[in-house]
Amino acid sequence: MAKVRVYELAKELGINSKKLIAVLKDFNVEAKNHMSTIDEETARQIVDKLTKGEKKPPVSESAKDEKQEVESKKEPEKKKVRRKKAGTKERSTREGRKARKAARMAMEKKPSSEEVILLEGRVTVGELAGRLNVPASAILSKLLELGIISNINRQLDEDLLEILSEEYGIVFKLKKDPNEEELLALSEEDIDSRAVKSRPPVVTVLGHVDHGKTSLLDVIRETNVLASEAGGITQHIGAYMAEVNAKKVVFLDTPGHEAFTAMRARGAQATDIAIMVVAADDGVMPQTIEAINHARAAGVPIIVALNKIDKLNANPDRVKQQLSEVGLVPEEWGGNTICVNVSAIKKEGLEELLEMVLLVAEMSELQANYSRLARGIVIEAKLDRGRGPVATMLIQDGVMEVGDPVICGSIYGKVRAMIDDKGKRIKKAGPSTPVEVQGLTGVPQAGDNFTVVKDEKLARQIALKRGEKLREATLRKKQKVSLDDFFKQIQEGERELNIIIKADVQGSAEALDESLQKIESEQVKIKIIHKGVGAITESDVMLASASNAIILGFNVRPEANASKLAEREHVDIKLYRVIYEAIDDVKAALLGLLEPEYEEVVLGRAEIRQVFKVSRVGNIAGTYVTEGKISRNAEVRLLRDGVVIHEGKIDSLKRYKDDAKEVNSGFECGILLENFNDIKEGDILEAFLLQKVVPS
Repeated sequence: MAKVRVYELAKELGINSKKLIAVLKDFNVEAKNHMSTIDEETARQIVDKLTKGEKKPPVSESAKDEKQEVESKKEPEKKKVRRKKAGTKERSTREGRKARKAARMAMEKKPSSEEVILLEGRVTVGELAGRLNVPASAILSKLLELGIISNINRQLDEDLLEILSEEYGIVFKLKKDPNEEELLALSEEDIDSRAVKSRPPVVTVLGHVDHGKTSLLDVIRETNVLASEAGGITQHIGAYMAEVNAKKVVFLDTPGHEAFTAMRARGAQATDIAIMVVAADDGVMPQTIEAINHARAAGVPIIVALNKIDKLNANPDRVKQQLSEVGLVPEEWGGNTICVNVSAIKKEGLEELLEMVLLVAEMSELQANYSRLARGIVIEAKLDRGRGPVATMLIQDGVMEVGDPVICGSIYGKVRAMIDDKGKRIKKAGPSTPVEVQGLTGVPQAGDNFTVVKDEKLARQIALKRGEKLREATLRKKQKVSLDDFFKQIQEGERELNIIIKADVQGSAEALDESLQKIESEQVKIKIIHKGVGAITESDVMLASASNAIILGFNVRPEANASKLAEREHVDIKLYRVIYEAIDDVKAALLGLLEPEYEEVVLGRAEIRQVFKVSRVGNIAGTYVTEGKISRNAEVRLLRDGVVIHEGKIDSLKRYKDDAKEVNSGFECGILLENFNDIKEGDILEAFLLQKVVPS
């Protein structure tokens, strides 16, 4: 028999779930919490008794599916797609809002036995997690149970806060921020409803790590991105605009490995259509299913691209059978999923695939307003040398122009320059356009929503206030900790491992965060207290010292003063170039298995002050040794703004024209790196050796 959840029934009746649970006891129905289920017949009896037959019980999920299936056969395909898309949006009727408001007022009048937390203005998942002193992943999991895929930067509305208040047994009193209200009112002024027209579709290409997703994108945009990747895994989201049959299509490139679940989920939320790349010789993999679930949760139509169809062992029918088992039944088998055979290597089937994209986009009737101020989502963000904070933004509605004030989470700024996907500077960008924006005061979080506003001063005030609220919510004072001896501390009663993440770009930081949150331990809870981009700074070390945290650096290095401060404050800094090594080390620390075999000894640093280009030799770095010494037989890494650009060996070390074994601090020297020429003035060379640790 079909089931109905308690919170759905409570919402329909306009009462609090707790009150409904008490009513259910009178009907001898056992319900533990708002997620408990009751059968439809019981729900009907309760509704009839409480409303005297004026309302109907909510339809169960299975009944909805059956009804939709029957109705879909009667209506044209175009209306079916439109109805399905509309059905994915969150609805809130005026009557429901009044009922929920009354329920909240009733809850606030209850005795002070329940804790009350005052929230002001825009409340995000991350901020609420800090106020409740719980991991953000716990709140995200609860939202996921309700079918809401979210991220740490999502703004929580009154409905979601009410559900979470019931879950945690806490009353949230929401106070509106007058500045936020004024900003919203100004942003909504002068919007011309007649300026609504069709917009280009945004397409996300998802798939398993080695199923040819990047190769397929390569062929579509006719550029080579594989050469810039490490180990064949795309680590950062990119966006570009292509032209198909004189129509524009925007492609978001999201990573395919499971360690990048967070970025893939973010890509699915920002998209209109998902192309699921599945290798015809390999079939459906766990990561494929995960990607399918993300697309479904975001209500995105899926087109399957059966790649590598040219291989001798390709078996498309077997793959279609696997797809059918996970709910993607191909059209030729009587289902609704479009499947296209393609070969990225031989460039076959691509035209048909793109035509299907345009067909689905046309049936979805994608529209946007071309008169309002722009709003959208941050796809990627980084700190660039010379240009400062740079964010790749996808405009979802409205128009952005150079000079526009913009607010993005707790970051504000003025659009100083916009660069399109082809590297050209532009002055204006409309809906479904990916642009690289310069002029922000800081690096925003990937996945943050941005809004162009009219009042720059007001935007600055709001951003600063949001930042203060988030810092107050997340900072917690703890004792010092080391990853190497953390297992010993677990045995002594330590129950929480605080971590600070610094990475080269925001996407990598978020991916590492998501992977660490998945590490399960009955004894210890992992808590990410801060993550950011760029070099590890003194403020990072001070935060780690005050919060009893370790610092994990991915593709970055600590500044010189930060390293010295870390030694003085006994802060543990772990540096990685491969994300999975960081994950393995944390797992090993929790299990007491971490036994470092080697330790790194930094010999010295040198600053590149001039670059000499010598034919048949390469680029020689004219350097000045600033500290320690540079040794000919040492390993060396090239740092640019604290980010590791290269690690390798020294090909030659010279003082004037003579070879040198080592050069000490205060002297100049010429350095030629082995198999690497991408050096620039201002880069730092760090010489180091790896020494085996002798067990004590």
